[in-house]
Formats: sequence, C-alpha cells, structure tokens
Amino acid sequence: MQTVSKQIVSALAAASLLATPGAAFAQASGTRGGIELPSDINLLRNNDPNVRVATAVVNGQVITGTDVEQRLALITSASQTEFPEEELQRLRMQVLRNLIDETLQVQEAGAQEIVIDPAEVDQTYARVAAQNFGQDIAAMDQYLTSIGSSVGSLKRQIQGELAWQRLLQRNIQPFINVSEEEVNELLQRLEASRGTDEYRIGEIYLSATAENSQAVFDNAQRIMEQLQQGGSFVGYARQFSEASTAAVGGDLGWIRPGQLPSELSTAASQMQVGQLVGPIQIPGGFSILYLIDKRQVLMADPRDALLSLKQISIGFAPDVTEEAAAAQVDQFAAAVQSIRGCGDAERAAGEINAEVVTNDQIAVRSLPEQLQNILLQLQIGQTTPPFGSIDEGVRVLQLCGRDDPQAVGGPSFDELMAQLEDERINKRAQRYLRDLRNDAVIDYN
Repeated sequence: MQTVSKQIVSALAAASLLATPGAAFAQASGTRGGIELPSDINLLRNNDPNVRVATAVVNGQVITGTDVEQRLALITSASQTEFPEEELQRLRMQVLRNLIDETLQVQEAGAQEIVIDPAEVDQTYARVAAQNFGQDIAAMDQYLTSIGSSVGSLKRQIQGELAWQRLLQRNIQPFINVSEEEVNELLQRLEASRGTDEYRIGEIYLSATAENSQAVFDNAQRIMEQLQQGGSFVGYARQFSEASTAAVGGDLGWIRPGQLPSELSTAASQMQVGQLVGPIQIPGGFSILYLIDKRQVLMADPRDALLSLKQISIGFAPDVTEEAAAAQVDQFAAAVQSIRGCGDAERAAGEINAEVVTNDQIAVRSLPEQLQNILLQLQIGQTTPPFGSIDEGVRVLQLCGRDDPQAVGGPSFDELMAQLEDERINKRAQRYLRDLRNDAVIDYN
C-alpha cells in the first residue's frame, strides 16, 4: 500500500492555514457521493504528478534523484536520440517506477534469504564490458561516467535482475507443472504446421486496468514515437516492459501465431522484418511488437546459406567531378558485364584498376537485407548490380559458391517443455510483482 509522505501532508496543511477562513467551502454547490465540492475549484498548489521530484523511500530504502538520473542516462545513451524536456520528465517517472520495482524485488529476495554475491555481480558486469569493449573493463567504467551514469547504477540493475531470477527459481519455478502429454501434443501440432511461418518477436508489455487504461495507452504511444525516431527497442524493453522477458530486451524467441493472443497473432502475421506495431490492446494491458526475424517452421532458412563471394570495387579521386565519376561507373559496369565466371574476375578488374577481395564463408543473413534477396537469386558467376557512392566507392558482389543449409529438425522435447514452463513462470512473476507493489509502503518526496 502506497502512503503519502509526511512532508506532503504537512505542506498541504500549511497551505490550508494560509487560506481565508471558510473560503474553501463558501461556494459549495452540491455533493458528489457525500463529498461536498465548491463550484469554483481553486487549487492551492500544483499537484501534477509529472513534475513531482523523482525520489522515493521504498519500505525504508531510499531512491535518490541521482539514482534516477544515472539510470536515465543508460536509456538515453542507448537510444542515441535527442529527447525533449517533456519526454525526459516522463522517462524519469518511468525510471523511478522501475527502480521501485527493482528495490521491491531485491528486498523480497533478501527476505527469502537470497543474497547475491558481489563477485557474481562483478562477473556479469565484466561480461557486459567484454561484449561492448573487449576485455577493457576500465573503458566501460569511463564510458558510463562520460554519459552521466555510473558503475554502481549498472551493477545495481544487474543485482536486481539476478535477485529476481533467483527468487523466481525458488518460489515459482518448482511449482510450475508441464505434463509430457502437453509437450507431445505441441510437438504434433508443430509437425502439422511444418512449412508455415514462425516469428522471432520482441515485445514491450505494459499492464493496464480499466481505471488507468487511457494513461497507459498514451504512455505506450509515446514509447512508440521514440522507437520510431531511432530509440533502442532492447533498451526500452528492459526499462519499460512489465513482462519477465524485459531482462532479455523483450525477446520472446521463436514463436508461432497460435502461441500468441489473437490480437498479437493477427498483427505479427502481417508484419515485415524490422517493423514496429503498437500499441495493441490485449487482455490485461497493451503490447508493442517488433519483428526481429521470420522463418518457416521446421524448414531450412535460405539465409543460413554460406556464400563464397568476390567483391570487385573502385574508388574515386577526392576532387572527382560528378560527370567524371559517372563515366567511371559506366566503365566499371561494362567491365563487370564482360566477366565470364569467377575465374575471369581478376582479368576484368585489372583492366579498370579495380580491387578484388575474396571471402569464402559469408552467411547470407549477415549481409544487408537489400543484398540478401538479390544474392539468393543469383547463379554461380553472376554479380549484383553496382552499389555504393562517390565517398565510399562503388562495388559489386560476385557469387562464386553457395553451401545451402540443411533442413532443421525442430525443437526437442526438452526445449518445448522449457518454453511452456517459461510462459507460465512469466505469468506467475507478473502476479508476484503486483502483490509486492500492493504490500509495499512507499513515501514520495
């Protein structure tokens, strides 16, 4: 249960003493459910929750403004976009809510005698540093300071995620039951759906009630706007999503439409890879979807093919004119057209001073999407159309070999059982956190 801080109560009491005696009720024009209200509402101070100072005390544990600003810096840095002050204020409020949830999770873990060893937090931090800065942890430390965050802020988030995972493993996971019959039935349905589409989806889920539905919807729309302007989906999912997948950037993994609520299933089946859709209203709240990838059930994905390519490229002099560059491109295109197979590439390139680079192990999916479909349609020895610019040079890719992927066998019995367990753990985790919020004593300052 949330309580109003003594400071706010005192401030409101002081404001009422300054008012003219009797003035507050002098213009009462009627009652509303037993509450008598004046016809002319004269607010004694601004009570806009969006401009409230972002500090709180959660069951006696303080969350400071510095905590909020340092966590906010992680979000804004990951998004790499400019935020107007109004949006930053909204983000501060969301970060504060996240920090409150995180504090409740750590406190509950502590109450259950689950202690996260600082060495484990340090190890996770080192892995994050390795992913972003090689093995240079000091570079990670310096980066966090440079963006206005801190090592402590990121480690606090890591501690919260580890504590919550450990808590779910102890208090929820042992009580989740998935029968062999359920898994076998799912395997049969999977085989029956061979060749149909399945999707790798990212989701940002925001819970809502009938009372706050419009406010949550408006919040989801603002998140969509930031994502469409280049905001990091993974960053927003980690900070805003209320699903347990928030810890992995909202990634739901590979799923088929039938595994989603009908509203999300319809949307996913119409999306293109890289597309954002939302907010979509579903029972219990709203979802924003991001289609990470798409493939066919139990079928080999052509994009997993390994290609042997030759890149043939030319550069331009720094002071080249557009007319001269266009003529050089025409000469390059004609020389490429004259190539007779991969063994002839060096000869043609030598005639126009072009450079040839060979790579025998390039996965189709690792290439820009615009080139993937083109290369998959080429026969051995053929080339893509020229692409590039005067600044970066113009090039073509020549297909010299392709190792097609083998047909996939599909998920195993154990993998499907784990997937069903994760879905049920996620639902229980949401209820668990909601109960922690309902029982908490939170003072806002």
